[in-house]
Amino acid sequence: MAIFNPSREEVRRFFCNTWKKRVNNQILDSMENLAGDWMEQHPEYHKLLTDPEGALGQDYTPERGETNPFLHLSMHLSISEQISIDQPSGIREIAEKLTKTLGSEHEAQHRIMECLGQVMWEAQREGKPLDPESYLESLRKLV
Repeated sequence: MAIFNPSREEVRRFFCNTWKKRVNNQILDSMENLAGDWMEQHPEYHKLLTDPEGALGQDYTPERGETNPFLHLSMHLSISEQISIDQPSGIREIAEKLTKTLGSEHEAQHRIMECLGQVMWEAQREGKPLDPESYLESLRKLV
């Protein structure tokens, strides 16, 4: 898998293969282990994750009103990484406060995910790189 710019198929295969390894109690590397933890918390995706060929052919469009499970899980991984390295600076403290307030790391990540999705959409719409300050500003409003 390309490290920084995986294709749609590579991302989907990563999650499906990781899920297969997880349910078969195979050894997982650190990224697979983290992904497996997030997949465990999303039982609504389990059936899809056991069908790699079906997963590869599935399209998720706003018109269908469905969440893209692979984007959702990828955002969990991205946010987990941001928190672990505290980038952008301050996200770890915000995430910890939000987790404590909500009583759930999972729910805290979903709130953070909304902010990340918004700044990603804005950056894409404007054809500019993601603005970390704008992201942090929206995160600060959560706590």
